[in-house]
Amino acid sequence: MPTPRKFALLAGGIVLLGLIAWGLLPKPAAVDVREVIHGPLSVTVTEEGRTRVIDRYAVSAPIAGYARRVELDVGDSVVGGQPLVHLDPMRSGTLDPRSEAEARAAVNAAEAALNAITEAAEAARAEAELARNEYERVRRVANQGLLSRGALDAAQADWRSGAARLRSAEFNVEVAKGELEAARAALEYAAAEPTADGEHLSVTVNAPVDGRVLKVVHESEGAVVLGQQLLEIGDPSALEVEVELLSPDAVRVREGMPVRFLRWGGDQPLTGVVRRVEPTGFTKISALGVEEQRVLVICDITTPYDSWQSLGDGFRVEAEFILWEQDDVLQAPASALFRLGETWAVFRLEGRRAHVTEVQVGARSGLAAEILGGLEAGDRVVIYPGDEVADGARVTPRP
Repeated sequence: MPTPRKFALLAGGIVLLGLIAWGLLPKPAAVDVREVIHGPLSVTVTEEGRTRVIDRYAVSAPIAGYARRVELDVGDSVVGGQPLVHLDPMRSGTLDPRSEAEARAAVNAAEAALNAITEAAEAARAEAELARNEYERVRRVANQGLLSRGALDAAQADWRSGAARLRSAEFNVEVAKGELEAARAALEYAAAEPTADGEHLSVTVNAPVDGRVLKVVHESEGAVVLGQQLLEIGDPSALEVEVELLSPDAVRVREGMPVRFLRWGGDQPLTGVVRRVEPTGFTKISALGVEEQRVLVICDITTPYDSWQSLGDGFRVEAEFILWEQDDVLQAPASALFRLGETWAVFRLEGRRAHVTEVQVGARSGLAAEILGGLEAGDRVVIYPGDEVADGARVTPRP
C-alpha cells in the first residue's frame, strides 16, 4: 500500500501537471466590444469652406483724374448715394472732342443697361410674387393635412429663392443707376468749363448701394486711370459659403440638399442649403503635393442673421453636407465590419466566444453602418478585431 508520503508526491505531481496544462492553453483574447443599437444615423461629406459676400460692388474711377484721400476705413457703413471719393482733374491735359463723344456714348450705354436691368427686376418681382402666392396656397392646403411637409418646405424654399433673386435684381438696378450717374458725371466733367482759378469741376463718386466698406484699394491721394478700382462695398449680412469638394463627393451633392456649418466660432452649428453645384471642375494641388479635381459648391445660410452676425467675409467654416439621414436606424460600429468574400461580416459575442456572423449593410457613415439583417438590437460585436480573433475563439471584453 502507498505510504502517505508517496500519496502526497503523487497528488502534487498531478496538480503540477494540471497547472502546466492550464498554462499552455491559449488565453482568451482581450477585445473591445460595442452593442448594436437603434438611433439616428446620417451619411455626410465634410470639407472646409469660406464665406463671401453675395453681392460685391467694386467702386471704380469713372474718369481719369486725381483722387483725394479716402477717409473711410474697412468696416465703415455707407448708404446709397453717399460721397465716397472726390476726383479732381489731372494737373495737366484736357478732354478733347473725341473724349466728350465717348462720354456721351457711355451715358447712352448706361441708360440702355439700366432699362434692361429694370425690366429684369420687374420679371424677378413677378416671379417672387408668384412664388409667395404659391407658398401661401400650399401652406393652407398643408395645414389641412392634404399635403406633405416636404411639399410645404419646397414651396417655402422657392419663395425664399425668388425673394433673394428679387433683392439681387434690385441691387443690380441700384448699381446700374450708379453707373448711369457716373457716366453722366463723366460727361458733365468732359463738357465742364474751367472755373475762375483755371481748374475743371471735380467729380464725386457715390456709393451705389447701402452696405459696408469691404476693401479700400486706393486710400492715399494720387492719380487714377479710367476704370481703376477705388473701393469695394458689400452687405456682410448677405453671405454665402463656397466649398471646394472633391469631384467624387460633388457628384453626390444636389441643389437643395441640407448643410450644417460647424466650427465657425459660435456655440451652435448653422444650417444651410446647397444653392448651386458648379458644372465645371478645376485642378488643385493638395498639401501632400497630389493633384486633385475639385468642384465649387455654393451654399446659403438659412439660420437667422442674429445668430451669426459676427461672421464676416472670407471667414473659415466647416461644411457638412447631409447625403442621407434617418432618425431611427439599427446600426453597428463601422469598425466592427470586415469583408467575408462578397459579403460583410462581424464577430458577434455569444457568452465568452466570438462567432462570425454575416450581415447586410445599408448606408454607412464614417463611424457607424446601417444593419439591414443579421443582427438585432442589443447584440454585442467586436470592434477592430485582430488576427487573434477567429470564429469560435474565446475572448475577454475589455472594460
